[in-house]
Amino acid sequence: MPEKIAETQYPIHDLLKQRWSPLAFSERMVEPEKLGSLLEAARWAASSYNEQPWSFIVATKENLGEFERLLSCLAEGNQVWAKNAPVLMISVAKLHFEKNGNENRHAFHDVGQAVSNLALQATALELYIHQMAGFDVQKVRELYGIPDGYEPVAAISLGYGADSQTLPENLQQREGAPRVRKPLESFAFKGSWGQELPILASPEQQTGSI
Repeated sequence: MPEKIAETQYPIHDLLKQRWSPLAFSERMVEPEKLGSLLEAARWAASSYNEQPWSFIVATKENLGEFERLLSCLAEGNQVWAKNAPVLMISVAKLHFEKNGNENRHAFHDVGQAVSNLALQATALELYIHQMAGFDVQKVRELYGIPDGYEPVAAISLGYGADSQTLPENLQQREGAPRVRKPLESFAFKGSWGQELPILASPEQQTGSI
């Protein structure tokens, strides 16, 4: 599969540069100890008041019935390629604090942090994940008995990478497209909304300190 190293404006860790979200997955099974390491990485993510409001529903091809069950929750367009991954997951957020029952408005943020940890650990183990918004939230609720106060957040495919030629022709171009991101100056501000950080300006634009 192609290496898609991020072209950065400033130096970042190699794991961050190497992490990307492929569509092509190998049928090679993910070793149980590696799957355990990914969940361990998620476990140690930061969270508001250390609430750890994340849960994960996990299905592997070691149990094809369970795998097909979770696969059926994905949007049809995602099923086309995600069916090749050996592991599927659904991340779930707990919406209220354990200690007082108040709404936890940071729950989705914290689940995202846990999955980010998982993604970087996957990269370190030469695995890949692809997160998906395209899934049937209500079907997940019903199939897995998710209680009130919990919300499915995202679907995740996980596995080893494969050659893009294993994908349908209409997805191969998408797989080979370069990675792009907005420039730093479009989202990092100082002083007021839209005012660029001095370190991001060109030398002739730099007029003050941070």
